[in-house]
Amino acid sequence: MKKGKGIMTITIGIICFVLAYVMFMQFKVVEETNITQIESMRESELTEKLASWKGKYEEVETKLQDTKNTLQEYRDKRASNQEATELLNEELLQAQTIAGLTDVKGDGVVITYTDYEASEHDDKIQCYNLQELVNELILAGAEAISINGERITNLSDITNINIDDEIFILVNQKRVTSPYTIKAIGDAKYLESALTLKTVGFVTRHPNAKVEKQSNMVINKYTGTIKIKYAKDIVKEEK
Repeated sequence: MKKGKGIMTITIGIICFVLAYVMFMQFKVVEETNITQIESMRESELTEKLASWKGKYEEVETKLQDTKNTLQEYRDKRASNQEATELLNEELLQAQTIAGLTDVKGDGVVITYTDYEASEHDDKIQCYNLQELVNELILAGAEAISINGERITNLSDITNINIDDEIFILVNQKRVTSPYTIKAIGDAKYLESALTLKTVGFVTRHPNAKVEKQSNMVINKYTGTIKIKYAKDIVKEEK
């Protein structure tokens, strides 16, 4: 009797052990399965997020590059416009300088031309003497000329006027008298050489004219009004 109970107890114990072992193995498999799924899910999510951030980064980088290209285009256009503006301003200034519409400063020569004392009308300085001097200065490369402060332009007039048997000289329709101070900006050395050239230079042929080089002298702009009456702009007419 006791032997039968012992066998039954052992059998029940073995069955309980087997059941416990099986349950333990099932729990372990379930646990491992859950961890694997979780790790798999995390890896998948990370991969997806990484792909998403990579796409966003590439999109931002593309926009940044587009912005850089646009800024460079603006810089190029601004530089181009600035160069064009500077060129136009330079050409305008040069045109105004040639026309005598700006004050200018530079090296050159000053000629003092004086009537002889107690000279008769025929011996006095005439308009054609000043015209001759101006032409000689222009041929010698003078870039700006003035006579007694009157700027000489391509439209300037240097004429004689006779009032009560008295001859006067008008420059730009303004009366000028002896001594005449003629300023010319240009290559001072060359201007002086041209005026003092042996036998043919203006100063050489007119002992009452003296020339000296001068640095940083100022010649004021033409103060009169320039009116273009007959010359027409071809470009404007074509438009």
